[in-house]
Amino acid sequence: MDTIEKLKVLSEDSQYDLACACGTRDDDRRKRGGEGKWLYPVTLPQGGHSVLLKTLLSNVCANDCGYCPLRSESNVHRCTLQPEEVARVFMEYQKRKNVFGLFLSSGVINNADHTMDRINAVARLLRYKYQFMGYIHLKIIPGASNSAIEDAISLASAVSLNIETPGKKHFEVLSAKKDYDKDIVRPLKLMSRLTDRGMRFSRVKCTTQFIVGASDEKDSEIINYMGGIYDRLKFSRVYFSAYQKGLGKPDIPGERNFLTVPEDHFMREHRLYQTDFLMRRYGFSNNEIPLDKSGNLRLDRDPKQVWADTHPEFYPVRINKADKEQLLRVPGLGPDTVSRILNVRHQHSISCPGDLGIKGKRLEKVKGYVVFE
Repeated sequence: MDTIEKLKVLSEDSQYDLACACGTRDDDRRKRGGEGKWLYPVTLPQGGHSVLLKTLLSNVCANDCGYCPLRSESNVHRCTLQPEEVARVFMEYQKRKNVFGLFLSSGVINNADHTMDRINAVARLLRYKYQFMGYIHLKIIPGASNSAIEDAISLASAVSLNIETPGKKHFEVLSAKKDYDKDIVRPLKLMSRLTDRGMRFSRVKCTTQFIVGASDEKDSEIINYMGGIYDRLKFSRVYFSAYQKGLGKPDIPGERNFLTVPEDHFMREHRLYQTDFLMRRYGFSNNEIPLDKSGNLRLDRDPKQVWADTHPEFYPVRINKADKEQLLRVPGLGPDTVSRILNVRHQHSISCPGDLGIKGKRLEKVKGYVVFE
């Protein structure tokens, strides 16, 4: 295959990895496709909209991840791009298209460090041969050596490594070849140390991703790990990818006995993203997230709404006196609206719902939890 043919295959295969910045416009957000599956934002050679040119270096893979359609025993069309091919094509896209950066991942070619050497070679070509100083997101391959990880971080704007599951027990259900502590936890901790505040690479952002529903984890376990990822590792974002039934091995929990309705998989992912916002932008701790008796988020209701309805003593909130943290606990009020409320209060009291700058169903929801004095 020529470069463009390989890029078509590898760009499409990159759809399973979400650990990069999501788009902000309607044409670059992921969309629901046929049979309940998501179509992820990628820029393909034949056109399309995306924030990043997103591709794999190779879909050849030595690993056995039970959830992954590209695992070693799968019968898929395999191909590999050379570092110079990726760098050259990206620069062509960068000049011709509205693409501001590159997200580069890969299957495991031979071993982790051999793959990292090729991934880093792409970034090195872009930085030094083509003088590209823009956004580059590099995937850290599980099991990569400390020196390979540091090399990637020195070249990248952002790096990510998928944590995959909350803990070793759930991880071992999905892979017999990878070691959770050595191949996942060790690199994540190193990424955190190298990019910590005051360190040489503090400008580099770190993200990770859970594969939700492939194993038999509970939401409570994911949420506890999220708390550690944000509080101790200081990562920028946590992403979630709902396991899509039919892509993995028939003997993993996601295929056998866990959330058999496809729509439930996607709603569970959606509730975890809502939880992530509560923890990252609304001031909730992981211990405050409301769960059902089984340790999972309710699929039928927004977790912020569930918290409000189970804490009637917190309401009503006084719209002219409440602090930022109290206002963020009001269903229907987000960070932007709360900031607007605080700014308006410096000028005059808010005397009626119309002063909030919101309307419709959202306004009706807010009115049930606040008082205007």
